[in-house]
Amino acid sequence: MPHLEQINCSGQRGITKEQLAIFCDGTFIDKNENLLISGATGCGKSYLACAIGRQACMLGYRTIYFSMNRFIEALSSARLDGSYIKLLNQIAKTPLLIFDDFGLQPLTHDMRITLLQILEDRYANGSTILTSQLPVNKFYEYINDPTLADAICDRLTANAHKITLTGESLRKRKKD
Repeated sequence: MPHLEQINCSGQRGITKEQLAIFCDGTFIDKNENLLISGATGCGKSYLACAIGRQACMLGYRTIYFSMNRFIEALSSARLDGSYIKLLNQIAKTPLLIFDDFGLQPLTHDMRITLLQILEDRYANGSTILTSQLPVNKFYEYINDPTLADAICDRLTANAHKITLTGESLRKRKKD
């Protein structure tokens, strides 16, 4: 179970205790601010996002977590069983949404449109934490549709905190 107290904060890691403190009291959720966490595989992006999500739950904020792969599967399934609009409405009403591993697989045109709709619904109405191996400046290229990329990136980054985690894979260290 991820805990904020277990986050290794240091300048060389890419996150300080002061930065982490911003996310501990839920103020960023109250302000409908986003958090974009990037870094190499294994550097702790998912752990950090889940620790912040857990803290948000403890503070009483409803939170939804999706790995992007599972999210794409959930959308496909919801389209087939008729619960697509219900899922989008649930996501829109949830104070904190976590998308983990953005950028691992190509987005279809329908997925780009859905992502834009979700971010549009949530803009100024909810917070989104997004983790990615891609640096934020590569999101546009990854989305691969100039018009939709402009709209998606604008909604993601306009009110976002950005953290770039650095260092070796924490999974490698656990083996030693």
